[in-house]
Amino acid sequence: MTLEEALAQPSARLELLLDLDEALNRLGELDERLVQVVEYHFFAGLSQQEIADKLGVSVRTVRRDWIKAKAWLTRELRAYDPDPPNR
Repeated sequence: MTLEEALAQPSARLELLLDLDEALNRLGELDERLVQVVEYHFFAGLSQQEIADKLGVSVRTVRRDWIKAKAWLTRELRAYDPDPPNR
């Protein structure tokens, strides 16, 4: 299940947002700009060009940062599963 799919489920949304907030805090300890790119893109809905302008970097840098941040968050949130299989 993708982050977007999980966020579409009201029952899973709050827990996932809390997990995402914790993960973003950990990511911020490593690279604050990656967090800014995620927040501007995911929460504010800014385009890559708008993010680049706000941060004073190139669009290419924003693209690289977005890819790095998504990969890092995917690893961090991998354990999150709103519908674990019955065992």
